[in-house]
Amino acid sequence: MGYVFQIRDQSAAHFVTFTVHQWIDVFTRNEYKDIIINSLQFCQKNKGLEVYSWVIMSNHIHLIIRSSQDNLSDIIRDFKKFTAAKVIQAIENNPRESRKRWLLWLLKKEDSINFWQDGYHGEEVYSRSFYQTKENYIHQNPVRAGIVMKEEEYLYSSAPVRYGLIKGQLDLNDFD
Repeated sequence: MGYVFQIRDQSAAHFVTFTVHQWIDVFTRNEYKDIIINSLQFCQKNKGLEVYSWVIMSNHIHLIIRSSQDNLSDIIRDFKKFTAAKVIQAIENNPRESRKRWLLWLLKKEDSINFWQDGYHGEEVYSRSFYQTKENYIHQNPVRAGIVMKEEEYLYSSAPVRYGLIKGQLDLNDFD
């Protein structure tokens, strides 16, 4: 078993990455991305999750987050478990999903769901400079992937909010 990243300071902000098993491009449909957004909103309202920066790509998610009340590791565990089950259910129930059999074959074995890769490579955000580096990395992801020309054009990200272009799907906290 490889080195497992652990969150040592549960109250500190962390840069985390959640990757779909085998880097499968699941988040190509907005309804699957919306499950992620809705779950993050729930965690914000009910678990004290603070979101500073985020992006949902086709096969992974980057976030800078912290918790003001619950254990951050527990929030991440519950978020990954819940979203895995909800996305699998959405794939199963989507009559327009042309890749349904293939996706379910890769992500679900009998009654077991293998949606997210293990871990989340948590890095503690220890300074404003480090925060800005990670936020820039997050916002540039869709640009580097060739999805958009400018980071503020990608709607499944905190970038357009930071530019003041839209209200945003998630409430953002400011990093002090």
